[in-house]
Amino acid sequence: MKQDWKPGTMIYPLPAVLVSCGSHEEEYNIVTVAWTGTVCTNPPMCYISVRPERHSHAIIKKNMEFVINLTTKDMAFATDWCGVRSGKDHNKFGEMKLTPGKCTIVSAPLIEESPLCIECRVKEIISLGSHDMFIADVVNVRAEENHLNKETGKLELAEANPLVYVHGNYFDLGEKIGKFGWSVEKKKNTK
Repeated sequence: MKQDWKPGTMIYPLPAVLVSCGSHEEEYNIVTVAWTGTVCTNPPMCYISVRPERHSHAIIKKNMEFVINLTTKDMAFATDWCGVRSGKDHNKFGEMKLTPGKCTIVSAPLIEESPLCIECRVKEIISLGSHDMFIADVVNVRAEENHLNKETGKLELAEANPLVYVHGNYFDLGEKIGKFGWSVEKKKNTK
């Protein structure tokens, strides 16, 4: 039997990402975001939703660029810490011993410890209530080479132990149970 609950945001799991922003070292900041996702494949677009009172909100709005840095199980403490501390009061890169790296296209820094960094340029900002949605063009993706399959060149991101967020808690992915299309794949004859 199911219960009715008041309307809420219950779509889980979500990636727990670190969004880095700022156009120069004194301005660099990191904010933890779970309200993020894909908007479009062609052209590649994504979004993040950020509360206007967050320190990073003004930085992103000013520069119109940010980087979505995927996180891992090893980055769980820093991911949580960067979400509950303000960049007004803390140097998040320094205090969490995260390394700001140079992006290929945007001015915002990437996080070197992240296995995948998505460089984004803001296309539109939509005020929705508690959060503003930054819809962005993906202008470049930086992948850690040690997660590339040497034979196929395919990114094996699951090997990095990605961190996900589920209703106030962080989890790693766990065991693989299938792949896209496996439910309709033709079975090989094993005779």
